[in-house]
Amino acid sequence: MKPVPLTVRTPFSRSALPVCAFRMRAASLAAAVILCFVAVSDAKEGVVACANLVYSGVKTAHCFSDEFLRLVEAKTTIRTTRRFSQVRLLSDEIYKFPFAIMTGQERFALAAAEVERLRDYLLNGGFLLASAGCSDSGWDHSFRLEIKRVLPGASLERLPFSHPLFNTVFEIRELETTHKGKAFLEGIVIDGRLAVVYSKEGLNDTAHKQGCCCCGGDEIGNSLEVNTNILAYALTH
Repeated sequence: MKPVPLTVRTPFSRSALPVCAFRMRAASLAAAVILCFVAVSDAKEGVVACANLVYSGVKTAHCFSDEFLRLVEAKTTIRTTRRFSQVRLLSDEIYKFPFAIMTGQERFALAAAEVERLRDYLLNGGFLLASAGCSDSGWDHSFRLEIKRVLPGASLERLPFSHPLFNTVFEIRELETTHKGKAFLEGIVIDGRLAVVYSKEGLNDTAHKQGCCCCGGDEIGNSLEVNTNILAYALTH
């Protein structure tokens, strides 16, 4: 199967923010939340780095697999660091990365400064992949409250399977949880651009994370392919 040529988008629209230069040639993909970013400071130019967001003090993901970074490399011409990097939401480093994941378990609240920083990040081109760890209902409840603070007036809307995100790399026609339930993704569009993707069921892919399991919880069974699609879509739209 021949690669489908895709162009990596310009990451940030505000001139005051650091601008990443992406030279991935004709960034082509094969018919191809934590936070993922294309970083240019600590990684080689054109290499995709994925940030695991640290927020609300010390909350961060411990059981979200980075296997999809290796799958992106295997199925596309995109190069990745193959491992997550922890990035604090309040750090200026966040502006070096156009893609980020935010995930965890149990309830939380963002500080006012974190709310403002995440709003600024998203309004100026950043992409957020958020996921309730192992379908944790407390985290789901908190995220829905906090994203309303971040983006007042915006709402999470269900993404239909006709959305191009579902066939960027892999053709995905359904999301089934490990407990055989049906799942869906939600998103927030900002000025015509999908800027937030959220899963309340969980995109942990614990099958590829040593020492982790959704014991008693649930997660989307094909999350490896879903996360690969989300990253590829975010980098090209």
